[in-house]
Amino acid sequence: MPARATVTVDLGKVRANARTVVDALPGISVVGVTKVTCGSPQVARTMLAGGAKALGESRLENAERLRDAGLTAPIWLLRAPVPELAGEVVQLTDVSLESELETVVALENAAAAAGRRHAVVAMVDLGDLREGMLPADLPAFLDRVDRMSHIDIAGIGVNLTCYGAIMPDEDNLGRLAELAERSERRLGRPLLVSGGNSGSIGMVTSGRMPAAVDSLRIGETILLGVDTLTREPTLGLHLDAFIVEAPVVECLVKPSLPQGTVAQDAFGNRPLFTDRGARRRAICALGRQDAPPDGLVPVDPRVEVLGASSDHLILDVEALDRPPALGDCITFVPTYAATLQLFTSPYVTKVFTPPA
Repeated sequence: MPARATVTVDLGKVRANARTVVDALPGISVVGVTKVTCGSPQVARTMLAGGAKALGESRLENAERLRDAGLTAPIWLLRAPVPELAGEVVQLTDVSLESELETVVALENAAAAAGRRHAVVAMVDLGDLREGMLPADLPAFLDRVDRMSHIDIAGIGVNLTCYGAIMPDEDNLGRLAELAERSERRLGRPLLVSGGNSGSIGMVTSGRMPAAVDSLRIGETILLGVDTLTREPTLGLHLDAFIVEAPVVECLVKPSLPQGTVAQDAFGNRPLFTDRGARRRAICALGRQDAPPDGLVPVDPRVEVLGASSDHLILDVEALDRPPALGDCITFVPTYAATLQLFTSPYVTKVFTPPA
């Protein structure tokens, strides 16, 4: 039983999920996104074994981690770099998602200096208001980049749901398909069409995805098994490929209502409490510095997450048949937000089983 908070990744379940997702998307090349695991080489290898054709990362530090681990698969950089980092981009990645011409000029210069080629996916904004140029600016962008000698235009793409929570549908992805068709005529060659992330899977499985879309960037659905538009289970995937265990450091019966004058908690909130009488509560060695408490779902439904401070997770364990002993671990399934933070926290141990 771990003495520190620990995330355990069942790589067998990740591989099974990846294979199921890939098989459910005929004609779609899947870029397996590992960014929620901070570029875990173990998870990356497992996604590739499950059928992903490339890896997607947002941070160059993670791409470097993958390369240092010996991974040679194509890596897509999902967050455009500042121009000053163009040299690292062309050394570590094969494709980047771009919308600023100044950055692509820097990539051209860096690729020329390194004697390499680099591919870009021209990103257009179709309503979610994260990255992407407006569609009217795409033709001039393509014309300028097409004249570069070390940059290849791999395709065009869109991002949806991540910021504005805009759902993929026949309208926005239909417009992407139209832009792709016009862009192919303009350049005189086929382009890949990257139709978004895990949120676009349902468009394919329901038969509504435009035929032009042939690439998706998928992370959360493979790793956590959910439809990212609803956070409901999908495709019969494993929902518990990731679990987190946190050891109990205190377990006492206490009043459920704090006593005294209420001010702000450590995070500037004014909490509200319900008087439920004296109840047994456990404190685990895991806090907001490691994960948001509302992103931790107890495996045992009799355990209730009450809240957390920076370093303490407070649980109601009154309904358990016996009180947990000090050092016993409470197990949770993390949401995407919690998984992201758990992997970023240096205080949480990461375990992969079985070995990739």
